[in-house]
Amino acid sequence: MLSLFPKLTAAHGLPRRQWLRMTAAAAVGSPVARAVWGADGDGGLSHRPTARHLISIFLCGGPSQPDLWDLKPEAPAGVRTVFEPIATTVPGIQMGSLIPRVAQHADKLAIIRSLTHDNNDHNFAIARSLLGQLPERVTEVHAARDDHPGIGAILNRLLGPVGDSPAWVVLPRPFTTYSPPYKGQSAGFLGPAWDPITLRKETKGSLTDAPVELDAIRLPEGVDTRRLHDRSVLARHLGTLRAAAGTPASEPLSVQRMEAAYGEAFDLVTASAARRAFDLDREPDRVRDRYGRNEYGQSFLLARRLVEAGVRTVNVFWTFFDTKGCQFNLWDNHGVASDVCGIDGQLTGVQQLTHEYCTPSFDRSFSALLEDLSDRGLLDETLVSVAGEFGRTPKINQWNGRDHWAHCYTQLLAGGGVRGGQVYGASDSQGAWVKDNPVTPDDYAATILHAFGLPPEAAVIHPTGRPVRITTGQPVTSLF
Repeated sequence: MLSLFPKLTAAHGLPRRQWLRMTAAAAVGSPVARAVWGADGDGGLSHRPTARHLISIFLCGGPSQPDLWDLKPEAPAGVRTVFEPIATTVPGIQMGSLIPRVAQHADKLAIIRSLTHDNNDHNFAIARSLLGQLPERVTEVHAARDDHPGIGAILNRLLGPVGDSPAWVVLPRPFTTYSPPYKGQSAGFLGPAWDPITLRKETKGSLTDAPVELDAIRLPEGVDTRRLHDRSVLARHLGTLRAAAGTPASEPLSVQRMEAAYGEAFDLVTASAARRAFDLDREPDRVRDRYGRNEYGQSFLLARRLVEAGVRTVNVFWTFFDTKGCQFNLWDNHGVASDVCGIDGQLTGVQQLTHEYCTPSFDRSFSALLEDLSDRGLLDETLVSVAGEFGRTPKINQWNGRDHWAHCYTQLLAGGGVRGGQVYGASDSQGAWVKDNPVTPDDYAATILHAFGLPPEAAVIHPTGRPVRITTGQPVTSLF
């Protein structure tokens, strides 16, 4: 269930005050800042970071930009949305009537309407989007140990540990479609020591109030914290005896990492702050209700709690499982000719978008997250990303839905130094092709890394010893 990261140095996580000092130092190119943030020499800050945390939300299936945030009200029937355009808090920016609460937070959002790539296949588009670049072997889409590292692993490797909190957490479970997890959800060639902690919520009942929790931090029956402490003391004692018996003083790196991972696991189980962060029962009912009593709302709320506790990167994957365990990538709103997962019989594309598992829950949960982060003073240092593997076609199909369209689509950024209330890029009059400022998934990933002070040429070290650039894209710096 868990993959824990080692602390390979004696460094502790940076508290907020020290983080602010270091960002100021980085702005003038301080070598001390570079030493702290790129401790292994693999990379360093090229500019002042604007983000300290990342919440990356992935809408599995590809959200419908013509119906949500790139409306074309002047387009002909069969292209323009059947939903009413509504005003937002930013003059000149409209959204679809499906997301009225999100529209009230447009002043916090950068709406990027010029995402583009060339593959309309779910599997390949997901792998590229999550990885932030084309896989080395483009026909392989599932996570492998020799992959390029995911963004969470890159940030962990180059920016260092974050104290007692895990550096990277995946909610509510890894993203799969009856398959192994897709690329971008592991540390790849950096090794399992840098993999995320992944929750494993049961694959059923996405709309139920089933708990979203980290079962692994619960102690086994019959083991209390005192007994766990005694076991830890015994383990250290055995290590001392092993050293006295002549075991080489310098353990292989693999052994060091394994022992460090055990230490990280022990910290997670015993550290009260880390355990509290995963405990949603500590939240008032009104807050849990505001986010929504399903796995989407509770995952968003847990993401806020984790960021508040110091976690650097949180991935949230939005797919759907019915009460029997049937999976449906609900944002993939083609409309269907036959029953899907036993939910509401035959669904048109419009019915899919308006079902509780889709835009009603997203509108509630995402607006609550933005509001909560802002009210708590966390949004300025937390970059929030809303993405999918592609968007939807301009043309409405026979089931009143829209099909796959990677050539021009929209993604959102908020917080973390990104200027809110702006639109970047543009689609043409029917939303079919990029008109201005194309942005690839590679550029989008580079933009996220840029927010943390990392330039595209920063590198992580491959097991063969060669440096590997952290991204193949170029950041959209004008968003900041």
